[in-house]
Amino acid sequence: MPGYEDIESRRRFLKLAAGTAAAAMVVGGLPRIARADDLPHVSESDPTAKALGYVDDATTTKDPKHKPGDACANCQFYSGAATGYGPCQLFPGKSVSAKGWCISHTPKKA
Repeated sequence: MPGYEDIESRRRFLKLAAGTAAAAMVVGGLPRIARADDLPHVSESDPTAKALGYVDDATTTKDPKHKPGDACANCQFYSGAATGYGPCQLFPGKSVSAKGWCISHTPKKA
């Protein structure tokens, strides 16, 4: 018959094992938050980009809807930094250039 110390040792081990397993499930089950650096850049040849008239550099567009100063960086759908690349709601899972532009440009509300 096991002694009292053996039973307590076994209980401590099982509690530790259960706690470790629970912690591993929580950490492993959390979604990874994607950073803009991790997202692939939208190519101007992408079908969605073509449909929206997306360009990496707003100064190169010939679309008459473009207004001077409009760029992804000041669009409500863009959530990245003012320079570089960042996520855009119109291109899920991809990043666009802060200097870019498309026909869906909607100025951010102040």
